[in-house]
Amino acid sequence: MPDNRFEISAEEREKQTEYTALARTLVESRFEGAPKAFVHTYGCQGNVSDGEKLKGMLASIGYCFTDDVNEADLVLYNTCAVREHAEDRVFGNVGALKSLKAQNRNMRILLCGCMMQQPHIAEKIYKSYPFVDVVFGTNVIHRLPEFVYRSLSNGKRIVEIPGGDGFITEDIPLRRDSDYKAWLPIMYGCNNFCTYCIVPYVRGRERSREPAKIIEEARELVKAGYKEITLLGQNVNSYGKSPDRGYNFARLLREINDIEGEFVIRFMTSHPKDCTGELLRTMAECDKVAKHLHLPFQSGSDRILKAMNRGYTADEYLRLIDLAYSLMPDLSITADVIVGFPGETYEDFVKTKELVEKAGFTSMFTFIYSPREGTKAASLPDPVSAEEKGRWFRELLDLQERIAAGRTAKCVGKTYRVLCEGKAKSGNIEARTSGNFIIEIPADDSVTGTFRNVKVTGAKTWMLSGEIV
Repeated sequence: MPDNRFEISAEEREKQTEYTALARTLVESRFEGAPKAFVHTYGCQGNVSDGEKLKGMLASIGYCFTDDVNEADLVLYNTCAVREHAEDRVFGNVGALKSLKAQNRNMRILLCGCMMQQPHIAEKIYKSYPFVDVVFGTNVIHRLPEFVYRSLSNGKRIVEIPGGDGFITEDIPLRRDSDYKAWLPIMYGCNNFCTYCIVPYVRGRERSREPAKIIEEARELVKAGYKEITLLGQNVNSYGKSPDRGYNFARLLREINDIEGEFVIRFMTSHPKDCTGELLRTMAECDKVAKHLHLPFQSGSDRILKAMNRGYTADEYLRLIDLAYSLMPDLSITADVIVGFPGETYEDFVKTKELVEKAGFTSMFTFIYSPREGTKAASLPDPVSAEEKGRWFRELLDLQERIAAGRTAKCVGKTYRVLCEGKAKSGNIEARTSGNFIIEIPADDSVTGTFRNVKVTGAKTWMLSGEIV
C-alpha cells in the first residue's frame, strides 16, 4: 500500500506540469534553437538517479545537453555532502563559472542535492557566489520546472531548502544515461543516524515507494530492453519496514525476479543490522539476482562500531558473512570502511584488519574519516594526526590488494555469463560478472548491452581478462 505521508499531491504534480509548459514557451522565445544544459552529478548512485530525473525535466522544458560547460546556457550541479573532498570540488567548479556567466546574460546556474540541503552551505553559496541563480535541496527536485521558469522570467535569485523528510514523486520524466542499465529507486531517506553520517539530515527519514509501482517500472524496463536493473535506497534492506505494510525487500526481489526476460537484478546499499537470513536465502534462490552483496562494515572494533551507532558487533557481521557464503559459495562481497574515526586507536584499527582478513572481500571502498557539520561525531575528540591515519589507510589498502589478487587468481579458467558494458581505456570491451568482477575482452562495440559467455584467461589485482566462448 502507498505511504501517503510522503506522496506529492495531485495538485502539486499538475502545478509543475503547468510550469513545464510555461518554461518551455519562455525558452522557445528567448533562444534560437534548443538551449544547451550541462548537468553534472557528484556522489552516490542515488544522486545519479536524481540526475536522470533532473535531465528529464530539463528535456521536457526544451533543453538539449552538452558535455562542455563552456557551451552551456544552463549549468546544474547535483551535489554530494558525504565527504569534504566532494564539497571542495563543487566550490571550485562553481567559482570557475563566474566568467562564463559574465559572457552569457541568459545563462542560469543551479545548484541542488545533498550539499545544498545543509543551511550553512546554502548560506555560503548565497553570500559568496552571487552569480548563482538557484539553490534547492533534495526535498524539492520535482519543482525544477518552476525554478527554471521563475529564474528566466524575473531574474531573481531563488533559495529553496525546506526541511522535513522529503517526498515520493512518481511520474517525473527521465532521461536515462544508458540504454541497457537502469537505476530503479525503491526508497529514500534513512533512519539509522550513524554518528558520522549526514544522510538522514539531508535526505530525511525512510520512505518506501509502493511495491506495485516499482514492479511495474521494472517490467517496463525489461520490456524496453534493459539488461541490468539496480534497486536503490540508502538502506534497501529496510524497504517497506513499517507495521502497516507487511511487505519487505526479500519479497520485492522475488516478484521482480519473476518478471519474464533475461536481465540481472542488483541492489545497494545494504545495512548489516537489517540483512536477514530471509534476504540471503532469497538472493541464493533467485536466478536473476546478482551474486554480489555490498555490505558496509565500517570498523572491526566493537568499541568504534558502538561509537558509530552501527547496531551490530564485528562477530555478528562475520556470522552474517559466513551464512552468506554457506548459501552462495561463489558470492562476491564488497564493503565500505572508515579509517581514523574520532577516538580510534591503532589497536582498534588492527581489529579492522583482522575482520578484513577473515571476510575475504572482493574489494572495499576505503575512506579516511571526514567530519560532517551537524553530525554527532563531528564534536568528538580526534587526537590522531592525519599523517598517522594515512599510514593506517595504506596498511589497509596493501592488505586488501593481497586478498583481491588471491580472489581474482581463482577465477582464471572459469567461464562466466557477463553483461558487456562498453569500451575500456585499453580499447577492449569491459564486461561484468554477476559477482561484479570486471573482465576485459577483445570485441567490438556490437556486443555492448548484451550477455555473453566469457572464459577468464588472465587476472590482475582488480580486473580479469578473457575471451568470448
